[in-house]
Amino acid sequence: MKNKTLAAWLTFLGGPLGLHRFYLFGLSDVWGWLLPLPTALGVYGMNRALTYGQDDSLSWVLIPFLGFTVAGCALNAIIYGLKSPEQWNAQFNPEADDNAAAGQTQWLTIGAVALSLLLGTTVLMSSIVFSFQRYFEYQIEEARLISQ
Repeated sequence: MKNKTLAAWLTFLGGPLGLHRFYLFGLSDVWGWLLPLPTALGVYGMNRALTYGQDDSLSWVLIPFLGFTVAGCALNAIIYGLKSPEQWNAQFNPEADDNAAAGQTQWLTIGAVALSLLLGTTVLMSSIVFSFQRYFEYQIEEARLISQ
């Protein structure tokens, strides 16, 4: 039986590492194995920004990978948490009754949804702002070089 509350928390906390995919679909899930790649690229970008400063153009390309992965996993946690017990059990527990306990929404499920909404929105907006700011600064610098 796949528990909706556990899946929502795994998606929120360990989603960028693919933990929720392994829990729900098993170790043979391709997307579960691919999720750590953009996460690692984003972490590498953050490390480059700390090492070389914020003017490192490769870091401003790589950092949003982490942000968008975290935001996507937060959205997935919200979707899992808001599924009705009938939908959850039909998709992940097909052998169980429609109203089986594993698909019921608990207070911990609502907590995962609320925190995912808070963190996911913050990370998504921060990633968008960071990307656009760095892109426009790069464009201004290139225009300045052309004009000289």
